[in-house]
Parts: sequence; C-alpha cells; structure tokens
Amino acid sequence: MRVNNIPQAFPYQGSKRKLASVILACIPKNTRRLVEPFAGSAAISVAAAWNERVDSFWLNDAHSPLMALWNAILNAPLALADDYEKIWTAQQGREKEYYNAVRDRFNRDSQPADFLFLLARCVKAAIRYNRSGEFNNSPDHRRLGMKPETMRKNILMVHEVLRDQTMLTTGDFRAVLRKTRKTDFVYMDPPYQGVCKNRDNRYAKSVVFEEFVKELNALNERQIPFIVSYDGRTGNTIYGEKLPESLDLFHSEIFVGRSTQATLLGRSHDTYESLYLSPLAVRRLGDIPRVLRENESTVQLLFD
Repeated sequence: MRVNNIPQAFPYQGSKRKLASVILACIPKNTRRLVEPFAGSAAISVAAAWNERVDSFWLNDAHSPLMALWNAILNAPLALADDYEKIWTAQQGREKEYYNAVRDRFNRDSQPADFLFLLARCVKAAIRYNRSGEFNNSPDHRRLGMKPETMRKNILMVHEVLRDQTMLTTGDFRAVLRKTRKTDFVYMDPPYQGVCKNRDNRYAKSVVFEEFVKELNALNERQIPFIVSYDGRTGNTIYGEKLPESLDLFHSEIFVGRSTQATLLGRSHDTYESLYLSPLAVRRLGDIPRVLRENESTVQLLFD
C-alpha cells in the first residue's frame, strides 16, 4: 500500500491523511463506490484512489465553498493552480494586509482560488466563521502558505486519480446517506461533538448527536456498511459521547500522536481517535483488520 506519498489537494484541519493506512485496511478491496458525506479534504478517498482500492467515489459536504474548491480541482485544475500562483505571489512584502484583502474578497465572492489561499495561509488550516457567516480565521505569520509549484503538483495528482470516477454534491449528510446503495461503502468523519454547537464558529453546520445515531441505525437496517471516525481522548480527557451499544459497532482507538498543546504546557499526553466499524463492514472484511489488533490495550470489542 502506498501511504507515504499520498497527495493532499489542500491543507485542512482534521484531515485523516496520517491515518489513511489504518482506515484503508478497514475498507474491503472489492468496494465499488466509497461515499464520504463529510468530505472535507477527502483524504481517505484520495488514498483509496491512489492505491486503486475503490472503483468510484461520492464526495459531499454541507460547506458549499469547500465543494466549489473540489469542483475546481476535478474540472479546472490548471486554472485553479494558475490563480493560486498569482494570489500567492502578490502577497510578497505585504503579507498581513494582503491576506485580509483576500479574506474580504472571499467573503464577498467565494472564489475557489481565494479559499485555497486562505486554507494555505490561515492558522492550523482551519475553517472558521463568525456569526455573520464570514470566514474570520487569522493568518499564520510563521509561513506564507504552500509554494505554488508544490500546490500545483498536488492539485494535478489528486485531479488525475479522482477526475473520471467522482461525483460531487453539496448538502446535508442525511440526504446522502438515504441515497446510498448496498454496493456502497460509507466513510464518515463528522465534526467532533465538542465543536457541534449551533453558533460555533469553526464549522458552517453542526451535526446533532441524536440525529447522527438515528442515521447510523438506518444504515444498519438497510445493510449499508460504514466506518465512522469520531471523538477520542487525549491523556485522561475524553471528548464526546460514545456511540451507543445498540448500533452493535466494533470500536477501536487509533493513535494519532502527541498532543501539541499538552507538550507546550510541559505535559506528555498521547492523543487517540475512535474508529467504529459497522457489523456489515466487519463481515465484508471477513475479520477485524490486523492493524486494529496490533495494540490490544487500545483495541476492544465493546459491543457483542
């Protein structure tokens, strides 16, 4: 499996690119279509395409500027790369004021190249909005964003592996799930529960826990296999409520890395993220993937 050189179309907070090898091991090799209702940077779909594990893809996200960026990547990659290069080059010598000008322009016109530049330059590559619906994250003054030649290379590589086999939609995750077929495999990476508040400025739209559980139950009833990346823990701090036993899911904790914030505070805390496999996903695989059994202290079958 090629995991060390998987391209990334754009920087994105919460991307599962570093966990791609673990998650791909949980997706059957004969999967006809991989569906991502919370696409984000679509790191798992890109990895699956890069490794030729899946025939086709459906990327959806409720955030329309994000999906407009994906549309540009798949249908106009050269123009997007050219526009990004022009924007990136024009910032030289006036980085802060220029970033603010691009941010104002994006809030007015929502152009994909402007959004790409903001993601490349903003703090933690995080999408944040104010209560008026305006992108308001600040620039990271330590860097100027990905260089145009690197960005162009990544855009073109992702375009090449996804262009002829990917459907793009913008909308609520529930509408996507209800249109899935038994031959699909669904991978979901919803916003963490800790940031799912009606007025939270980190996401364009939140996901209500009870509604999410209801949709997962419906997938089980319709025999649609799925995987969910969800809340986890850092040290002894647990984030969010676990998915209920009634869903009959296999739960594993995946090591993500050392907590940067804890390190800055002089503490050593490892971060783990929960991964849930539906009963049908486990049956399609034939067994629990070996990668999930390598560390028995962090892997447990919670629901018999």
